[in-house]
Amino acid sequence: MGQSALTYHVIHRALLVVSLLLFALEAEAQIQVELKLSRLQYIAYEPVMATLGITNLAGRDIDLHDAGGQSWLGFEVIGKDGETIAPISAENAQPPLKVEAGQKVTQRINLTPLYFIHDLATYHVRAHVYFADLDKFFYSQAKVFEVTDARPIWQQTVGVPEGDGAAGEIRTYSLLSNRFPDHTSLYVRVQDRDKGVVYATYSLGRAIAFEEPQAEIDRGNQLHILHCVAPRSWAYSRIGLNGEMIARSSFMETKTRPHLVRTADGEVAVRGGMIEAPPSQKPRGTAPKLSERPPVSPEDEQR
Repeated sequence: MGQSALTYHVIHRALLVVSLLLFALEAEAQIQVELKLSRLQYIAYEPVMATLGITNLAGRDIDLHDAGGQSWLGFEVIGKDGETIAPISAENAQPPLKVEAGQKVTQRINLTPLYFIHDLATYHVRAHVYFADLDKFFYSQAKVFEVTDARPIWQQTVGVPEGDGAAGEIRTYSLLSNRFPDHTSLYVRVQDRDKGVVYATYSLGRAIAFEEPQAEIDRGNQLHILHCVAPRSWAYSRIGLNGEMIARSSFMETKTRPHLVRTADGEVAVRGGMIEAPPSQKPRGTAPKLSERPPVSPEDEQR
């Protein structure tokens, strides 16, 4: 190889290396990962919903996918005493995601079924995105949230009726009250204490603290709840044996105050007041699905 050819070859390789380095630095600076939480405080077993935003400013479309045994999306969760909390299962892979140049993609992810974040503590969490093309991780800023427990105000244990797929099992319904800085919320929790499984914990909305909620069990052992959400305004909810929201509607006080009654055939109905919105027969999606592997409660972990 002549001197000029050798010089050209060396310069070409140098330019190629510089170009790759510049691309890597540019991509690293221009792929942004954002993480947001809906609030700072949650109660134990409540869904902790994280909103993840990925902005592609790399100048080309990018494909995010698992590679070499590494998932493209993950979270780093730090609990009390700086302890890193491992995922409950390694089988929570996300499907591949394509982000077009200049676009931002947003996803909502429930952290509760993915990590043991049920102990009462303060947690730090940040998201990381693995970009296989560069073999690099990109991180969001860390967010902080606190897990507390709510005050139990009512509880009832029932059996699962025959004909149901879980017939013979036991369910415990609980109503809990949690005071936030500016309001009080009513929560429902459904669990199987024998198995140590919490099927659902979620808020039924704001509650007037001095008005005790009404609760009744119907002949199918579903839970009916009527609680005051504001002066002269009431919310009715019907909860299934696995924590699903079956129906929900609103009532206003008129000359009479809404109240729950148990009919002669064992059903439960609302009497009094005036309905504002018809009951929805579709689950609201507030309760985690059973396929999300309901967590074991701390009291059962210690058994």
